[in-house]
Amino acid sequence: MSPIDPYDDPTDADSIDGEVVLIGPGTIAASMTPKAAAETARRLRHAARKACGQAAPSTPESDDG
Repeated sequence: MSPIDPYDDPTDADSIDGEVVLIGPGTIAASMTPKAAAETARRLRHAARKACGQAAPSTPESDDG
């Protein structure tokens, strides 16, 4: 389990003055070169495919009696 809760909303991306800017959700904010953004996108796609193939963590069911 990760130390923080994952976001369910995607990050916004835009191009400003030749840089790629990522904003939100939460406190996520980054600015990178187009080359770094393209490699980041490739890595994100890889990680997303990998995560989709992994089982979701199980949660204990409550036993009310």
